[in-house]
Amino acid sequence: MHLTNSFQRELSAILSYWSTHTLDEEYGGFQGKIDSDNRVVPYAPKGSVLHARILWTFSAAYNATHHADYLPLATRAFDYITQYFIDSEHSGVYWTVDYRGQPLDTKKQIYALAFALYGVSEYYLASGNVQALALAQELFRTIEQHSYDAEHGGYLEALARDWTPLNDLRLSAKDANEKKTTNTHLHVLEAYANLYRAWPEALLKQRIVELLALFADHIVDPTTYHMHLFFNEQWVARPDVISYGHEIEAAWLLLDAAKLIGEETLIIRFQQFAVALARAAAEGVAADGGLNYEYDPAQQHMVAEKHWWVQAEAMVGFLNAFELTKEEQFYDYFLTTWEFTQRHLIDHEHGEWQWGINADHSVMPGQDKAGLWKCPYHNSRACLEILKRLANMLSSTPK
Repeated sequence: MHLTNSFQRELSAILSYWSTHTLDEEYGGFQGKIDSDNRVVPYAPKGSVLHARILWTFSAAYNATHHADYLPLATRAFDYITQYFIDSEHSGVYWTVDYRGQPLDTKKQIYALAFALYGVSEYYLASGNVQALALAQELFRTIEQHSYDAEHGGYLEALARDWTPLNDLRLSAKDANEKKTTNTHLHVLEAYANLYRAWPEALLKQRIVELLALFADHIVDPTTYHMHLFFNEQWVARPDVISYGHEIEAAWLLLDAAKLIGEETLIIRFQQFAVALARAAAEGVAADGGLNYEYDPAQQHMVAEKHWWVQAEAMVGFLNAFELTKEEQFYDYFLTTWEFTQRHLIDHEHGEWQWGINADHSVMPGQDKAGLWKCPYHNSRACLEILKRLANMLSSTPK
């Protein structure tokens, strides 16, 4: 019960932070940026991904707890997205708008469309709002029309506002400029699987099956079970780093998608992948209990930063592997990551989690508390998933 209580408290604390510190009462929606000292950065751009993740977070929290305060906050995010981020002329969502809601970066990053779909579908499940379901279906069809690669499979990374080709496809400055990425495919799968809960449609299921096959056949290395990150259109991988966070996140999300579509052969296959990916990711577990950010095989260099989202996904992925194998090592990884997070990442004074911690346990400087990437989705989802799994473990324990 101690563990359950600690995750319940943390979930409430995260949601309290986002409901009290991030609302933009002057211009609508949520603040575009809050710095590491908890100060709102005035006139910061607003991101579609941040707003979609806030939408998912408060919708999922309402679905799990039925707390009366959460649904209005989800509605606030939904209303802002529909009013300002949806491109009524060309369809899809803008990457950013300015602080007043005017279009800023109008490229169509499929990652952003996927998160909008993820958040909107969860909001439909929370609210029953038929406009939300219609928008989710429209986003699905838009992704399929403009990004789906009928020849080689998978989804192209980004296009211009009017869906013409772009020279720079990168999601962020650190990414390779390639046509296909693991990160985007993981979140398209996550979004499609969530939409399937609300709308079990045949083509949607087919695409989920195809996405799972792409992970099995191209993305996960069959020898090491590390994941390749960047590909050309023909799924030729380019050399890159090992991203422990994406591996441990994929470990449980792939299995979750297989379960949602109810395909028994895929469930069995991705149970095996879940364990293999967790073992591969565990190579990045540090002596202090946190999961390192990434490893560069070419340079034989470990990036020993501990980012907030990596720890959140590690807890779920390792607990998931323990559920499947009953190997105590996985449960230990889950516990030590949570202990590390409580000791070093959670800002017990101001709320929320720090972006990350350096190898010497100093806080990474100059990072957001809230921003285009810093959001409540990874850590709140970890709490929700862990509470659900702990309850299942408790109910299955012989009395």
